[in-house]
Order: sequence, then structure tokens, then C-alpha cells
Amino acid sequence: MSTQRNKPSDPARSMALLWRRGEPTSRRNKPDLSVDRIVAAASELADAEGLGALSMRRVADRLGVGTMSLYTYVPGKGELIDLMVDAAYARMYADAPPEHWRDRLTEVAHANRRLYTRHPWILQTVTMRLLGPHCLAKYDRELAAVDGLGLTEIEMDSTVSLVNGYVESTARQTLALTEAERESGMDVEQWWRTYGPLLAALVDDEDFPLASRVGGAVGAAHQTVYAPDHEFAFGLERVLDGIQVLVEARSAGNGGA
Repeated sequence: MSTQRNKPSDPARSMALLWRRGEPTSRRNKPDLSVDRIVAAASELADAEGLGALSMRRVADRLGVGTMSLYTYVPGKGELIDLMVDAAYARMYADAPPEHWRDRLTEVAHANRRLYTRHPWILQTVTMRLLGPHCLAKYDRELAAVDGLGLTEIEMDSTVSLVNGYVESTARQTLALTEAERESGMDVEQWWRTYGPLLAALVDDEDFPLASRVGGAVGAAHQTVYAPDHEFAFGLERVLDGIQVLVEARSAGNGGA
């Protein structure tokens, strides 16, 4: 999976659009265009075909307008991607947060995983995003997951970044696996059924005792060489275990819970 190298957006123009400052209105006798409609059409295109398929012309075609009409509302592809990412952050958290901090961070992890599942193209954009309203709302909600635990502000930010970084890493692995399946025409279970017996016939278990024993156990348990849901859940629990050590240390330093 490659990261798209598009022309950088103009920060001032992107920020004005993200916060909807001076958004143009549709002209009389022209299709009812708006920044939101353009962003929605662009996001649908990227969801369906990937970020590489995104262009102002393709978006205009989906909306049934001329390409130049879009530039009245969005100055270029770079700014459009900024708007798409911020829009994707909306409605990530619809319910009230759980009571326990560990459950709250679990919710954060799963919400971000769903985000990448719905919009995998986000993983192809640059990681430093402009601070739009939905981005800030997401950040605020996720910081609330660790508020009141005795952590410093820096530790709160780093804890949220740790969880989100773990999710992004596993999402990239899953996306790479999905792309490999699409290119090969074979999913991981089919791969295991095909190559497992071939490997067993070629490899002497005594030459690679640990690999044979552990790999065999994994294959028997999951019927595949890599089970994304299992690996995600296992890794997340270990991340939370590490955070719990910090939380308990801060609690002890403050005289207990």
C-alpha cells in the first residue's frame, strides 16, 4: 500500500473550508453544489475505488457538473482530501462513553478500527492532519477516556496516541492482507489449505522445532497463518495492560484510587 503524494494543500484555505468560513453559495440556475456535497461524493469515490482514483474530474462526473464548477467551492485535490478526512471523523462516537477507563479506551480502539475499515484510503494520506471541527471533537472525546486518572496532560495525549497508533498499525496490516488477497485471488484460509500441506511435505519439523510447533498450533486454531481479529484483540489487551501499569503508578503516587 503506497501513500499518495498529492500536491500539498494550502493550510489557510483548508482551515477556512474545514471551519466553513466564507463558503460560496450555489449560483442561480446551477446545480445545487456545496462543499458538503462535493466532499460526500469524493468520499464515496475513494471508498469504492481508493484514493488513487480520486480526481476533481471524477468527482464532478459523479455530481453531474463540469470540473471547473468544483473549484468555486474547493480549490484543489489537496484541500479536498483534508475535508474528506475531517468529515470521516464525524459520528465516530454516537453513544455515551463506558464508565471504566479500560472500556473507554477499548471503545476508542474499535471506533478507529471501524473508521479504517469504512475508509481505508485514510491510511494512504499523510498522517499530519489539519485541525478541523470533527478532528478536534474526536480528539476531545478520546482524551476524555483517560481524564481523571491522575495522568499529566502530556501522558494523556501520549496514551491516546499509543492506542491510535496501535490501531493504525494493525489496520495497515489488514489492508495489506486484503490487497494481497485481491491480487492473488486467494484468501488466507485458502492460502493455508494450499500451502500448508506443501510446506509440511518439504520441511522437517526437527530442523525448525519451534516454528513447526507454534506455527502448527496457530494453523490448527485459526485455519490460517494470520487471524486479524484475534491479533487485534490480543495486542490491544497488551497495550491496555501497559497503560494500566502507568495508571496504577499514578494512583499509588496520589495516595490510591
